Amino acid sequence: MGRVAYIRNRLALMVFVLFGVTIVIFGMVRVLPGDPAFLILGDRATEESAAALRVQLGLTKPLLEQYWDFMSGIPQAKFGMSLLYRQPVGDLVLRRVPVSIYLAIYAMVLAAIITLTFGITAALKKGRFADHAIRVVFLLFLTTPSFWLGILLILFFSLRLRILPVAGYGETSIDHLRYLFLPALTLALGLSAVLIRNLRGQIILVQRSDYVRTARAKGLFEGQVLQRHVLRNALMPVITIFGLQFGYLVGGTVVVETVFAIPGMGQLLIQSITARDYPVVQAITLISAFLVIIVNLAVDISYSFLDPRVTYE
Repeated sequence: MGRVAYIRNRLALMVFVLFGVTIVIFGMVRVLPGDPAFLILGDRATEESAAALRVQLGLTKPLLEQYWDFMSGIPQAKFGMSLLYRQPVGDLVLRRVPVSIYLAIYAMVLAAIITLTFGITAALKKGRFADHAIRVVFLLFLTTPSFWLGILLILFFSLRLRILPVAGYGETSIDHLRYLFLPALTLALGLSAVLIRNLRGQIILVQRSDYVRTARAKGLFEGQVLQRHVLRNALMPVITIFGLQFGYLVGGTVVVETVFAIPGMGQLLIQSITARDYPVVQAITLISAFLVIIVNLAVDISYSFLDPRVTYE
């Protein structure tokens, strides 16, 4: 099977996966406790006004009809009307998607830089102080909740050193880079803690291989051996974990966007779950699942570029 056929089959499978996601999330949001009508009306809620609002919002329709209304709008990116904001869900959510994607990509870039820097250092300094220090520090990052790590970064870089903004998104591209640096670093440190440990182990394992000893025997410089023979083979498992951890980033943005007041999908999701805004929760979950599937597909395709021996048979 060639690369094109493999991609075509994966995309076809993606349709079935997303269909399953719609069924699961449609059922789950409706078992959440609380009545959306009472939450929207607040102190003004009465049984009569709540009943009228349920009819207006379509919450009295049979579940199958509600599910069909949701599914029929997906091809046109129309997910119905928000129960809380009273505007089209597609417009509401799609305005937030670029912000969350920007944050996730920013975090992945920082995680890649941190992983390569400290993973290679730890492997080359195996058993020395630098190796132990890197492993202990990143173990702390791994076990620290993202919201607490974000607060600590705010206290140090924003309130003490006053070199980075506390919260927000900014207006220009330069502002986005500044405002999102701490949120992206918060996500990247937790992700890097997993990747560094794996990269260190893979480099140590590959360095014991016969072809690496042969390359050194030929007189190649250590940097050439590391770049041409060690890293290309050691990175394969790390890239797999990198792709799988994208789901961690999607989930992590929910907390981080709330801590740093970033107007992305995560912040909107928290608000929508609190208000039982079913259409918004369904749309954000579906879009997040789509992004995770696409990233995993991109990771699988990247194997053949890193190692020409990889085929899709």
